[in-house]
Amino acid sequence: MEHDVHSSGHEAGGIAMLLVLVLLAYLRLVGRARRRNQELGWSRWRVAGFTVGIVLLAVALSPPVASWAHSDFRGHMVQHLLIGMYAPLGLVLGAPITLVLRTAAVRHARKLTSLLHSLPVRLLAHPAVALLLSTGSLAVLYFSPLHDAITSSPAGHWLLHVHFLFAGLLFAHVIAGPDPGPARPGVRTRLVYLGCAIAMHAAISQLMYGGFWVHIDAPVAEVRGGAEIMYYGGDIAELLLAAALVSTWRPERRSRRRPLSTTEPGAAPLLG
Repeated sequence: MEHDVHSSGHEAGGIAMLLVLVLLAYLRLVGRARRRNQELGWSRWRVAGFTVGIVLLAVALSPPVASWAHSDFRGHMVQHLLIGMYAPLGLVLGAPITLVLRTAAVRHARKLTSLLHSLPVRLLAHPAVALLLSTGSLAVLYFSPLHDAITSSPAGHWLLHVHFLFAGLLFAHVIAGPDPGPARPGVRTRLVYLGCAIAMHAAISQLMYGGFWVHIDAPVAEVRGGAEIMYYGGDIAELLLAAALVSTWRPERRSRRRPLSTTEPGAAPLLG
């Protein structure tokens, strides 16, 4: 699992610069949105969420965490949680798609809207697909030789980071994202899928802790430590995701009042 990380300083500098540029681009669009519609503005909470997401990504890919992840499975799991669960939640709560739609030219906004409604995007954004990519893929990664094969090279590590980030963004968007989601089901259905993710996460971490079907070239203590981090850290991230989902729940109140009819006892007569 361990490989040469002497070039990590240059990589970290490039990553930090890229993340700063992404954050600056987001803040520029926020300023544009507020100027275009001063009454509607743009929520500071969304700005804070996106900023926290960027910071968590920077921490996860910084030399201390990256070096730990390359040499210790527990570090790998911390990095996985930051990239695949915590940072995506912050980024998604920043509502970047909504921000782009509000600040882009009309023709570009229409193209993006058409893309969001296209069949491939609707299929990709289905909760079952997001669940398999984010949580289901962990079973394939840790219970097959794939983990050791993919982490044996720097390119493999980056490929894994991209997968964790994309899958985490997709799942957070589908479950609790404020951005438009044409294929997004109701809150109750999303809570069921989130419950499935929690159960799957717990089962995978417990199997890892017990050493069942684990294909990880690391000491038992590291694997068990990583499993514990996955279990408790994953629970916290999923509880935050659940809180974000419930905060968007606006149940429709059905009126219990029925129109009075002349056939009902005590009903007032209808005046013609």
